[in-house]
Amino acid sequence: MLKIILSVTVALIISMSLIIICTIISKKSILDRESMSPFECGFDPKSSSRMPFSIQFFLIAVLFLIFDIEIVIILPMIITLKSSSLMTWFITVTVFISILLAGLYHEWNNGVLDWAN
Repeated sequence: MLKIILSVTVALIISMSLIIICTIISKKSILDRESMSPFECGFDPKSSSRMPFSIQFFLIAVLFLIFDIEIVIILPMIITLKSSSLMTWFITVTVFISILLAGLYHEWNNGVLDWAN
């Protein structure tokens, strides 16, 4: 029990001393910290809040999220291969992948993936 209390005390002393040293050494003041920090999306907080952003970036981000979720859906399909009938599994996977490819073709046809525009 004494070792645990001693370990916790040493950890707290080291943590508090590092926090105090970093606060003293830090060049930024507390008042300047909020004005210098970007929002979570990376926009500059000092500029206009109605600044337009690239719709191309937004579409690519949405595509990334869609394909990321699709991978999460596809991975369990491989695990269920052993426990389901082969024909049902193959039809399900084929329909799912064909829907994905049709969506990708549609996005490609509409120029979402074209960065030159």
